[in-house]
Amino acid sequence: MSGRVSNPAMPSTISRRSFLKNSAAFAAVSTVEAAGVVSARALAKDSVPSNRVNLALIGARNMGWQDLENMLKAGGTRCVAICDVDEAVLESRKAELARKYHPLPPDFLATGDYRRILDRKDVDAVLIGTPDHWHCLQFSDACKAGKDVYVQKPLANSFDECGVMVEMARRHDRVVQVGQQQRGDPCWQGLVSFIQDGGLGRVTRVDAWANFDYAAQLPAPPDSAPPPRVDYDTWLGPAPARPFNKLHFHGSWRCFWNYGGGLMSDWGVHLLDIALWATNTRTLPLRASAIGGKFAAPNGAHETFDTLSAAWEYEKFLLTWSNSTLLQRGPFGKSYGLAFWGEKGLVVANRSGWDFYKGTAENPERSERGDGMENKTALIRHAANFLDCVRRHDIQTNCPVETGALCSRLAHLGNISARLGGTPILCQENALKNPSPEVLALARPAYRAPWKFPTI
Repeated sequence: MSGRVSNPAMPSTISRRSFLKNSAAFAAVSTVEAAGVVSARALAKDSVPSNRVNLALIGARNMGWQDLENMLKAGGTRCVAICDVDEAVLESRKAELARKYHPLPPDFLATGDYRRILDRKDVDAVLIGTPDHWHCLQFSDACKAGKDVYVQKPLANSFDECGVMVEMARRHDRVVQVGQQQRGDPCWQGLVSFIQDGGLGRVTRVDAWANFDYAAQLPAPPDSAPPPRVDYDTWLGPAPARPFNKLHFHGSWRCFWNYGGGLMSDWGVHLLDIALWATNTRTLPLRASAIGGKFAAPNGAHETFDTLSAAWEYEKFLLTWSNSTLLQRGPFGKSYGLAFWGEKGLVVANRSGWDFYKGTAENPERSERGDGMENKTALIRHAANFLDCVRRHDIQTNCPVETGALCSRLAHLGNISARLGGTPILCQENALKNPSPEVLALARPAYRAPWKFPTI
């Protein structure tokens, strides 16, 4: 994507001035190291064991494996253990690790039980790439075991789990990075600086949207036996027991409430995070409300909303979210993005870059611009930042646990309100205000025995 705005009211032929002239820190980059990723030589020397970070991965199929690869590419690291409930995935990843990165240590551990990883004294940091419903328990156990944690977004699959994870990380003084890699991208950093430095003046509204196909369009296939060599009961973990169904499994689990929160909690947290960051917002809203339904695919098997509108009311501005799975299109010619409305103009942004428009709607002028980097580069930067913080025991990573918790909680508030037919939810600072029993029931999952909701 070029990042140009194709809205007819804002033609792409408008002349622009580059934001690059204001700060060399936001210059376009072509290589990972040039982008600011600390190289293996700068981060650590593998020949110095005390400076090497030993990693263990829990959940090795998709993003978990990608996170591990990024850590290994950043340098000064070694993987000593991998956990996954699918034995076929374990075997494949072990072979790939040895082939692409480093010989496996003699005591390398491949297991289906993440607790065996946490018992290892040589594990410095744990990467969690499991489905969302597992994040809180594995994260909490890792903190108690004295491990630093890189956890995929959203931080957790419920409002209350997010709060527990913040307390757990701080009680045990752990370094945490949440997988919201936009925080380390100079493009987004430039956008945030521009807005916080007054480039838009007073911001009164921020709109976020993402229109991707996140619906199980076809009726669910019949329940069946789980795939061979998959420990399905452990995959379910604390979630309610139910027969295996392939539509609830790899990838599409995000469409079912017991495991994920749909597009809102997957893509939404990335964009809501930028909105909160740019407006320097660190609390929950005064009120959250949302409406949604299965309108794009009414006969689909998905439980989460394929069509959703949400709003979070703050004292000085309004934050909104919308998603529709019907068309891969959106405002300003972007299938996903953000629009910041201020007294001096408008900023439109996504991962391709951002543009500032001043002047009237009839005669807008593009006057500032930032160009985004490739997402793979941003991911490696994010991994390198985590490793650097682990070595220095610095809890202020690019995306610490408090940051991941706030945007995840906003997403959960939106989903809860919509699940209750648009019921407004009141908040105060970082807690719910006089929540109803119905809200409380959706704010905290009931863990299935023998698993227990984490306690500090």
